[in-house]
Amino acid sequence: MLFSRHKTQLPTPDQALPGRSEPWFPIADRHRVLDAPVVTDEVPEGLEVAIFGLGCFWGAEEIYWQIPGVWSTSVGYAGGSTPHPSYEEVCTGMTGHTEAVRIVFDPKVVSYDKLVKVFFEVHDPTQGMRQGNDVGTQYRSAIYTTTPEQVEVAERLTKAYGDELARRGITEPITTEVAPAPTYYYAEDHHQQYLHKNPYGYRCHANTGVRFPETV
Repeated sequence: MLFSRHKTQLPTPDQALPGRSEPWFPIADRHRVLDAPVVTDEVPEGLEVAIFGLGCFWGAEEIYWQIPGVWSTSVGYAGGSTPHPSYEEVCTGMTGHTEAVRIVFDPKVVSYDKLVKVFFEVHDPTQGMRQGNDVGTQYRSAIYTTTPEQVEVAERLTKAYGDELARRGITEPITTEVAPAPTYYYAEDHHQQYLHKNPYGYRCHANTGVRFPETV
């Protein structure tokens, strides 16, 4: 019954798939676009980490690796209960994870404000458990913060973007989850830099078309 239920309901921890006790697949050492490490559990001094969920992670990662000041990106799973899940498990809706992109960036070159503004502009944060035709809990919108300063920025810009959407006549509320960063599990290697490896691959950018006002 649980596996056949609608995939827009998050499972409770006791309903979630059991997962694994440790990583179970290898990941390439180097980023194919940025020539930095893909696994960035140890972040160089002076750099920071941002984690966003904004729909299918293939297109999300491609957007962020093009931003000057971004040192490395990876895709993975965040916000769920199942440890070390597989992509197929996440897609069942029974792990609770959202597809996420993890960004290591130099704040002296690109601000966290800029990364959050890009986040809101390139997807639709009002769609709940979906992005466009992609439906399921793994497509929900999320900002997972790693510092108190990121919390302030994320909350402030979420409100500002919601106000701008309302001013433009979009009355649906923002459903983006803003929460402290949970455990992030790296996705399988073939998902890393997917659109570099498959340049004609699938991109979902179901954005609202609304830009941040320049004064924010």
